[in-house]
Amino acid sequence: METGKRKPVAPFYAVAVLWLVYALLFPLYAPAHYALLITGSAAVYLVANGLCKSGGVRGGETKAKTASQAKKAEEKSTGNAELDKMLKDGRLAIAEMKRLDENIADVGVSADIVRLEQVSEKIFEAVREQPEKLPQVHRFMDYYLPTTLKLLNAYDRMSATGVSGENIDGTMNKVEGMMRNIVAAFEKQLDALYGSDALDISTDISVLETMMAREGLTGQPLKGETPPGDGTDIRLEL
Repeated sequence: METGKRKPVAPFYAVAVLWLVYALLFPLYAPAHYALLITGSAAVYLVANGLCKSGGVRGGETKAKTASQAKKAEEKSTGNAELDKMLKDGRLAIAEMKRLDENIADVGVSADIVRLEQVSEKIFEAVREQPEKLPQVHRFMDYYLPTTLKLLNAYDRMSATGVSGENIDGTMNKVEGMMRNIVAAFEKQLDALYGSDALDISTDISVLETMMAREGLTGQPLKGETPPGDGTDIRLEL
């Protein structure tokens, strides 16, 4: 159901102020005064109403622009529902990391969160570019990432209490001690995504070296071939 647009009240207040000021400064006993005041009221109303509409348009444009920018910031659909979900969950996780980084005062933990954010973004980008790697990040997305955010949220809540106690201090110390391992695990996950690429590159390099050596383009003999002698070796001739 559509809702009607509310008229701005500022023009009416402006007219009321005009009448009040005019009544205080000039007597309202002659028709000419009323005619002049009515004319002035109409002019004030039109000016104030125009200003309100102009401000409303600018506000609407600003809001529309902000919404447009937010929409553009979101990843467009890739056509792969599973990949789209992974990217959406990834954006939410990155946003949560940023929030936690702003809230948590501990410098060490904050630095670890920033590193997790950087590595996570590279993981999501790698999968976005090569969707066939999706199966490799299932455990990361289903367990490691949400569990890490759960630990950091618990740390955030406990640090915000401002209370020192056995349970709070012990838990926070455990999380702080675990962060280095979590960062290393995230980095290994990113490294693992490039395992097949590294194997392909190694194979290409090996084949390239073999072909170049066979065609005499490297100056190095093929493995298993005897390099030419320097004139001091003994040869048997038939």
